[in-house]
Amino acid sequence: MGDFKLSASLAGHDDDVRAVSFPSASAVISASRDATVRLWKITSAPPPKFDDTISSHGASFINTVAYIPPSQDFPEGLIISGGKDTIIEVRQPGRSPEASAEALLLGHTSNVCALDVDPAGKFIVSGGWDGKARTWLVGKWECESVLEGHEGSVWAVLVYDSETIITGCADKHIRIYNPHGKLLRTIRGSQDVVRALCRVPKGHPSGADFASASNDGVIRLWTINGVQVGELHGHDSFIYSLAYLPSGEIVSSGEDRTVRVWKGDQCIQTITHPAISVWAVAACAENGDIVTGASDRIVRVFSRSTERLADKETILQFEESVRTSAIPQQQVGGSINKEKLPGPEFLQQKSGTKEGQVQMINEPNGSITAHQWSMSQQEWTNIGTVVDAAGSSGRKVGGDCSSSFPPLTVRQAEYQGKEFDYVFDVDIEEGKPPLRLPYNLSDNPYNAATKFLENNKLPISYLDQVANFITTNTQGASLGVPQDQGPAPAGSDPWGTESRYRPGGNTGPPAASTPVAPKVLPQKSYVSILTAAVDKMQKKIEEINLRMIQDGQKDLSLNPTELSVLQKLCRNLAPGATKFSQDVPGGLDLAIKLTTLWPYSDRLPGLDLLRLLAVAPATATYQHLRGDNLIDILEASISETSPPAPNHLMMAIRAFANLFESNEGRALALRSFDQIQSLSAASVAAHTGNRNLLVAATTLYINYAVLLSEQQPSSPHTFEHATAALEVLAGILRTARDSEVVYRAMVATGTLLGLGDEVSIAAQEVYEIHKCVDVAVRNAADPRIKNVGAEIKALLK
Repeated sequence: MGDFKLSASLAGHDDDVRAVSFPSASAVISASRDATVRLWKITSAPPPKFDDTISSHGASFINTVAYIPPSQDFPEGLIISGGKDTIIEVRQPGRSPEASAEALLLGHTSNVCALDVDPAGKFIVSGGWDGKARTWLVGKWECESVLEGHEGSVWAVLVYDSETIITGCADKHIRIYNPHGKLLRTIRGSQDVVRALCRVPKGHPSGADFASASNDGVIRLWTINGVQVGELHGHDSFIYSLAYLPSGEIVSSGEDRTVRVWKGDQCIQTITHPAISVWAVAACAENGDIVTGASDRIVRVFSRSTERLADKETILQFEESVRTSAIPQQQVGGSINKEKLPGPEFLQQKSGTKEGQVQMINEPNGSITAHQWSMSQQEWTNIGTVVDAAGSSGRKVGGDCSSSFPPLTVRQAEYQGKEFDYVFDVDIEEGKPPLRLPYNLSDNPYNAATKFLENNKLPISYLDQVANFITTNTQGASLGVPQDQGPAPAGSDPWGTESRYRPGGNTGPPAASTPVAPKVLPQKSYVSILTAAVDKMQKKIEEINLRMIQDGQKDLSLNPTELSVLQKLCRNLAPGATKFSQDVPGGLDLAIKLTTLWPYSDRLPGLDLLRLLAVAPATATYQHLRGDNLIDILEASISETSPPAPNHLMMAIRAFANLFESNEGRALALRSFDQIQSLSAASVAAHTGNRNLLVAATTLYINYAVLLSEQQPSSPHTFEHATAALEVLAGILRTARDSEVVYRAMVATGTLLGLGDEVSIAAQEVYEIHKCVDVAVRNAADPRIKNVGAEIKALLK
């Protein structure tokens, strides 16, 4: 039987794909941390092409998904999903996300992380971080039983048959129940948290009935009587998901970037992904294809059938993305002695000894590459470049991420090519690779924490805990003084370096006393708005372009050269907009064409593109043949209809805010203050309830406040600019209720008040800014607002 090869790459999710299901040969279901469940259906083949629709849009991370096959009552079947909001949602596939759900199942009190369906379609089983598994009757949608006895999070559930339910738990135990909740057997044998379960096909050489996978990287094979009959070794880290194939093989996925195919007790294929985590794998019972979900936000289908393979270009792109991916050093064993590694000649002279074996190579240019052995192909495959992600003590601070901010790890390293005094690793979720939080001693901890939460789309309720952690772990450090590289001071880590928190386990050490919130005012750094779904933006532009061609508007549509420019530009922007992202010949001209020549109703994706390019100096210095600069172009683009569309206004204001990333952009923003201010003030007045627009406007005023504070107090127009901004900010503070809008307005206001007595007196006497601040503080639950409010009151004394 041949190897699995890529069949399709499905892009659409905005965050990690945490769960997948493969209910039929023509459909795939995926769930993501972006709070959506998507249904992907084949629209043409070969090669397979899929189109997606959003089946469900929740309020928070969705972690698990399952499918009830069609029945007389539900001819399309049902999609079941669950996640952080503790609600299990049941939906018909053909219904829109705005339509009412078939049922909302309430009972879990913490994150729902596992779902499975009775083979007969009579009941559902769920598992959660609350240490409970529950059964739910299909159609009645009531909780039939609670499976008690777990001493940690229930990470995995498996309906083995209509009379047998198996659970996997953070307490390292596997339990077997009947559907009525009676505990039949507890299996003790796993050495770590049990993360995944799957049925083992009849006739497996081991004689096993089911398999489990753990954080120790081992797959264990069990009989239903609780006897272990085998182990599968090959994964190098946590295993997150298991499935079985119609062929009798088992597939697994995990934190080592791989999906592995197991025949008997041997790994026969390793599929490396260009991602840190492969969260989920599922198999299609009809044709034996598999689907995966990963941390790079992509759903991928793999097939052994040549008739269902992707086109050659798509397969080459996948292989290239694997080859060019960066592999954290700790993922390949930690400390590496480069001098002892072989050179590239090793790959020609030596064969691997087992499927999936990884060999590191010391390249002539000084880099270290990783190569994986394929037994079937009898060759080494380049799977990426090893990067030194960190290099210090690895101190960890524990905590319970189900009720407070999750554990953090302290490391010192570069971040995105820049040197920082500290780089903290933040473990958002047990088993998920950490997010990185850079920090310099010259930074304000609250600003650094806020930026981190915004960049990673995390709840603002974490703010105090992140800021306090930064403060606590940098106490005693001084600018310019090398940090101690020795052991962590006594008492700095009560759990030690191996006490990584696992949900359902200990609650961690007592919280340290909360330090006084650091000063926020005056704001000294510029803020940009660069988060974007570049792939969706590109797709929308291409869809509009195709429609124009079909409607006979070829004079406005993009030609093949312009489409090629768009693709290159979006590839540059996908990792994040920078000052050099628009270094694609014709890229800026293309964005301006989309925002000025396309029909007004179709300009939004072009405006989105242009606001990303606004960070580049070349955008700020652009001048049209008519003499128009970027501000003129944006104003003309959005003002073509009256009143302007709110989303068009919002994108333009975001672009104005992003100008402050470059010296050239700041110069343009200062010269054009009256023009920008007029547009911004009118937008705020007309759309007092539009959160996105108000966040953009308050960000713009923060940047103007920082820029004015950098000018000499006697600079021309400083007073006029400051008071004009304060007039708008006073109105926002009086009426806005969104915490992020109010907080940004407070920061901008406080920074402007620091410009001198003349501005401060005008703010109080003309705009009654003290009363506006009192209103904002009185209505605020966000501690940031109260802290900044106290600073502003001190300035006004």
